[in-house]
Amino acid sequence: MSEDNKVVAEVRENFGKGYARRLRAAGQIPAVIYGHGTEPQHVALPGHQVSLILRKANALLALDIAGKAELALVKDVQKDPVRQIIEHIDLLVVKKGEKLTVDVPVVVVGESAPGTIINLDAVSIALEVEATHIPEHIEVNVDGLEDGQHVYAADLKLPKGATLVAEGDVLVVGVSVPAAADLGDEAAEGEAAAEAPATEAAAE
Repeated sequence: MSEDNKVVAEVRENFGKGYARRLRAAGQIPAVIYGHGTEPQHVALPGHQVSLILRKANALLALDIAGKAELALVKDVQKDPVRQIIEHIDLLVVKKGEKLTVDVPVVVVGESAPGTIINLDAVSIALEVEATHIPEHIEVNVDGLEDGQHVYAADLKLPKGATLVAEGDVLVVGVSVPAAADLGDEAAEGEAAAEAPATEAAAE
């Protein structure tokens, strides 16, 4: 785990929308930690640092809560729909070696055959992985794939220790040739071209 994911969390005793607004104004994010049979714990997280961490999917935080170390997976991020400011975060307590089911983003690499396009049908894929070894993404290599070829979940190359949770026949990527231009438009263009010489002749 990256050193950047080590976060000092402050225990918060006050609640309510007014207090949460003051926290955010002070550059902090309200959060709640739950899981493993523990009572929900309310904390405040450093806003700028956590915002950077959240750029990656399935972020895992190594929390320091009043001197106690705790691993927590980001489960839900609530944002203001207009300003996109993070308003609240839900964190799930996890243990080293624990297996989790997470949706991992799919990233396409390579280029398919000339004249074809790549259709990404699954933007993420469900995997079971160790809590401390969650991959940032799964790569799908489409190099040289031709029209009509597909990549299914079962075809994916998974990182060591990861197990596919999604059905193997889930379509991840399809390769196709773009549809031809609308025939009606082509016919209209042809008629316009045919009329042009006739108009010119009449003008002469």
